[in-house]
Amino acid sequence: MGYVFLTFVILALLVVFMTVKVVPQQTAYVVERLGKFYAVLQPGITFIIPFFDRVAYKHSLKETALDIPEQICITRDNVQVRVDGVIFIQIVDPQKASYGIADYRFSVIQLSQTTMRSEMGKIELDKTFEERTTLNQAVVRSIDEAAIGWGVKVLRYEIKNITPPQSVLNAMEKQMQAEREKRAVILQSEGEKQSAINIAEGQKQKVVLESEGVRLRQINEAAGEAEAIKSIADATAESIRKVAAAINDEGGMNAVQLRVAEQLVDQFGNLARTNNTLILPANFGDMASIISTAMTVVKQQDKTK
Repeated sequence: MGYVFLTFVILALLVVFMTVKVVPQQTAYVVERLGKFYAVLQPGITFIIPFFDRVAYKHSLKETALDIPEQICITRDNVQVRVDGVIFIQIVDPQKASYGIADYRFSVIQLSQTTMRSEMGKIELDKTFEERTTLNQAVVRSIDEAAIGWGVKVLRYEIKNITPPQSVLNAMEKQMQAEREKRAVILQSEGEKQSAINIAEGQKQKVVLESEGVRLRQINEAAGEAEAIKSIADATAESIRKVAAAINDEGGMNAVQLRVAEQLVDQFGNLARTNNTLILPANFGDMASIISTAMTVVKQQDKTK
């Protein structure tokens, strides 16, 4: 009886274990009943009928990264390059992923390689490094269209390496070196050109400033001379006015006569010192008469004014 009871307990536990299924989060179980698709079990505790139902497939609904092996591609200009990458996929329909294709992972990898070879054949080697984004998008579009029937969504594709042959790498290195030298020569010539322009511009500004300085100096000198002449004229006029005013004052005429006599004597003295021959007026002895004559001239000039 003990063995029979133990056997019954073991069978009961086995039936319970086969009946109760715990599906983890982000996981889908595909259940078949008598060999035919029955249902997709969602995360949580579910029950199935033992010996009639079985879990045929278990799929992870998480995003998965698949490594794309390195392959040789031929570019538009007939250069062989080695290309590898990585593709990110996610199962969106567990039923199609189970029955739509035998191995969706293998199929995605193969389709990625063939699509990459096709896309690389459309562009030249020099543009392969620039067109990475375009190549990635082309692979995603191509695989996504085919993977709809597989229950798989292609999220993105990334090229990891593009490796040209060593001979091509050497040629590219020489080309880049030549391009760098060319840019260096151009920059140097541009610098020399700009330097020459700056020097010429500086000389031009120097000449302009010097000519402007000369012009301003001449203007200032002319203005100074004019001001000096005006000042002298004003001073002369003022002195004449003061002399005239002094003559009109009391005793002014006597002072003028005395001044004229002094000037006359001084001038004759100068003539005596500088010349051997001295011409004297007929009435030189009559000094009063000479002074009177000079004063008459002064008075007539004063009346004329």
